Parts: sequence; C-alpha cells; structure tokens
Amino acid sequence: MFKKLIFIFLTVVLVSCGKDSVPKPSGELRLEYPEPKYRKFSEACSYSFEYSDFASITDAKKKGCWYYLNYPQMKGKVFLTYYPINGDFAEHVKESEKMVYEHTVKASSIDTKSFQYPEKKVYGNFYELKGQSASNLQFYITDSTRHFVTAYLYFNSRPKPDSLAPAVEYVKRDLLHLIDTFEWK
Repeated sequence: MFKKLIFIFLTVVLVSCGKDSVPKPSGELRLEYPEPKYRKFSEACSYSFEYSDFASITDAKKKGCWYYLNYPQMKGKVFLTYYPINGDFAEHVKESEKMVYEHTVKASSIDTKSFQYPEKKVYGNFYELKGQSASNLQFYITDSTRHFVTAYLYFNSRPKPDSLAPAVEYVKRDLLHLIDTFEWK
C-alpha cells in the first residue's frame, strides 16, 4: 500500500511540475485586400473621379448625382452626395462639418486635412475619425462657387476599430486617390 501511495505522489508531483497554462486571447481574422486598379467614374453629373475596381457604384436613388460606392467584401459603403451651390456655400460647409462633429460622442479623435488643387478648382477637407465612430472617413469637395460634394464611409457592422482598421485603411487610400483625381466638368 505504501508503495502505491509513493507512486501516486511521485506521479502527481511530476505531472504538476510543467508550465502553468495561460489562456490565449482570441485572434482576429487577418484581412488583406488586392492592389487596386482604378477606373473612371463619369456619369451625367458635374464631376468625375477614379475609383477602385474593388468597389462598385450604384445610384442612391434619392437625388440626382447621389451614389453609393460599395465595398461588398468589406460590408461597407461610401455615400456620395452632390449639391449645387445657390448662395448657400456656408450652409453646406456647416452641415458637412456638423455630420463630422456629431460623432465626437464616440470618436476618440478627429484628424482633419485640408486639400486644394487650384488648377482644377478642387478644395475641401478630409476627416478621419478614430475610435468607435459610426463613420470613420468623411470629406467634402467644392469649387466654392457652384458645386459641393460630400462623402461618408459606413460599415454594416458594429464599430470595432481594431477589426475594421484594415478595411478603413484600404478605403482611405481609395478615397485619397478619388480626391486626387477629382475634376469638375
């Protein structure tokens, strides 16, 4: 009996002398997207631009020259709106900025970058909202006299900054290219 107790004791001691098990955090899926090839958007609107072939454009069917730039694999879309300026430029800028700063409740920071291409009469602001904001990227483009375009990125999911980061970076690169190639007709 004594030998059995010693054997059990030694077995327990030897088995329990291993490393403590540590629970591993759950991993996130690593998302990679293809290098974009750009194509020209040129409908019967007052503007044109280049957009990624990873996206598709559909009519928003709300007003003339309002479109969705869809990213189906990301479950995201950019809502593009167009407004003619009729002496109401300041109101359009104010409304666009209101749409950005409404997200300060959830956004941890808002980075603003102004851009201007005087040779094309393209001016505006690009906003990147960090944190758990419903819209991560927004911008407006104007010629400041006749045309005003806004864009808002939305994902069909709960705002999770870490999970959405690769998709947001991809769309950000696309939107910056869109702005660089934007022209008025």
